[in-house]
Amino acid sequence: MTAATLARGASRTDEHRAIALVSAAHFANHFQNLTLPPLFPFLKEQLGIGFVELGFALTVANILSVTAQLPVGYLVDRLGSRRMLVAGLAVSGLAFASFGLTLSYPCLLVAMAFVGLANSVFHPADYAILSAIIPSARLGRAFSMHTFAGFFGNAIAPMTMLAIAAWIGIGYALVAAGTLALVAAVPLGMARGVESAAQRVRATQPGAAERGGLTAILTPTIIGLTGFFALLSLSGSGISNFSVVALTGAYGTPLSLANLALTAYLGAQALGVLAGGFVADMTRRHAEVAAGGYAVNACIVLLIGSVGLGAAPLLAAMAAAGFLGGIIMPSRDMLVRAAAPRGAVGRTFGIVTSGFNIGGMIGPLMFGYIMDHGAPRWVFGVSVIVMIVTAAVALIGDRRMARQRHPAAAPAE
Repeated sequence: MTAATLARGASRTDEHRAIALVSAAHFANHFQNLTLPPLFPFLKEQLGIGFVELGFALTVANILSVTAQLPVGYLVDRLGSRRMLVAGLAVSGLAFASFGLTLSYPCLLVAMAFVGLANSVFHPADYAILSAIIPSARLGRAFSMHTFAGFFGNAIAPMTMLAIAAWIGIGYALVAAGTLALVAAVPLGMARGVESAAQRVRATQPGAAERGGLTAILTPTIIGLTGFFALLSLSGSGISNFSVVALTGAYGTPLSLANLALTAYLGAQALGVLAGGFVADMTRRHAEVAAGGYAVNACIVLLIGSVGLGAAPLLAAMAAAGFLGGIIMPSRDMLVRAAAPRGAVGRTFGIVTSGFNIGGMIGPLMFGYIMDHGAPRWVFGVSVIVMIVTAAVALIGDRRMARQRHPAAAPAE
């Protein structure tokens, strides 16, 4: 019986509602992921700290997130995705609001710890709902809509946070970011029907992972995908979190233009995700899509970091890099979905997406160190190196998976 046939237990209304709700949660999550970096120059002055201390706050969030990822994946599979999403939105919303009301470095560290715990919920829960309800023929596009919402949150966060901070202050801007998550939690908390639909479909898809425990999930393929996701996170960390201060430090780019360039990058990335959804549904060569996108992306980022571009070329280059980076995202998710044992989608995505947090632990400290030591161009240089490694890992991992799926025939005697 095909996945499409199994998914008929969920109606198109269930599908649309699931996509809308998890996309809204993902939007709020990604908006909050880029709430702090645009405010780094102001927080540095307000709190009297350096970029390493600010990067450490992000590292704290990622440490807590990666620690909680696997347990949360189990809770998602056992207790229900919708409840876990509501809890994650509530915790992260209250954490940002609390920091905005106090504006002290100790409170920042505590708030980021709670944000990290909340962040561990989103990917396992989102993908578990979508994988259970959406048929395989439309799953790539559903993943792309979910990812698009996240990157749209990334895209508008920098300019939004700067605008609110300039209007009513840094503290109120942080409170507004927290309120966004609390607002997104309300319709999700009321949508019990979506979780019922997911449970109804999952009931038709029993899997060996329910009996095999952790050993059924920690396969070489899934461990390799976790490393791949860590490299993806590390390669994007420099651009998303430090490109603004790197551009202003290396080339004297005005802060407003640097933030606009980041917005162009993230906005184009969101559009690339939508295009990537159609690509993911049209091909099964997902690893090659990922490798090709990152190889070209490395060339563009190398140009940005090597040459002081004017306003128009800078915006165009950042937008091109973002679009290519976005195209690979649905294919990336389909690689994980294909590797997930039945009945363990939440746990599988919980393990694999912990790679994001591993990269997130390393990236802020590494790029903060680069900035504090007066080498802003190396923010882009290191990103290029990691992108090249990421492309190579994607191809190597794909060949390993192909050998596992189609082992060579034994030689004739």
